[in-house]
Amino acid sequence: MITSIQSPFLEYKLTILRDKKTSNSLFRQTMNEASYLIASEVLKFMPYKKISVQTPLTTTFGKKLSQKIILVPILRAGLGLLEGFVKFLPDAEKGHIGLYRNEQTYEPVEYLFKLPKTKNKKVLVLDPMLATGNSSIAAINLIKGNGVKTKDVFLISLLAAPEGLKNLQKNHKSLHIFTCKIDSKLNKKKFILPGLGDAGDRYMGT
Repeated sequence: MITSIQSPFLEYKLTILRDKKTSNSLFRQTMNEASYLIASEVLKFMPYKKISVQTPLTTTFGKKLSQKIILVPILRAGLGLLEGFVKFLPDAEKGHIGLYRNEQTYEPVEYLFKLPKTKNKKVLVLDPMLATGNSSIAAINLIKGNGVKTKDVFLISLLAAPEGLKNLQKNHKSLHIFTCKIDSKLNKKKFILPGLGDAGDRYMGT
């Protein structure tokens, strides 16, 4: 399942991120701002339960999350989507998956994998640039290897290439994917076109 996150204001933020003239500091600020907009949409799909609450005047009913959440950015670029989710979910646990792309094979190479206990929790994987999909596939394989079912994993991206989406859906058929924009294709170096360049480098200023 693919959920498209769209709004004119998010398009405006995405335009700033795409612009090669955007400074590293403005890129980082804009990515953080976009993460708030993305998080507010993704959290609509979380499981909730009805609870009673005592107001200053009487008792009424409301909702609360029925599952704990683990936020898992794929380093480094995934950190750019983390801030919005942390603001909305300050008590969420965090994991980290470190992957880098082998520039000859375009396959992900793992250098870090840390997760808290995952039983009965939702895992939100943050990967802003879904290009080939190989890094996301590898990350989800690691998470599922810890006993998490596909139904309890959300993959959240900023941009996606059709090739990456197809690859991800082939490997994890029932995965719920969120993205703000499906771009046209990958170039020969497996970067998204039109894309926004290397999100990790631009966010970190490297």
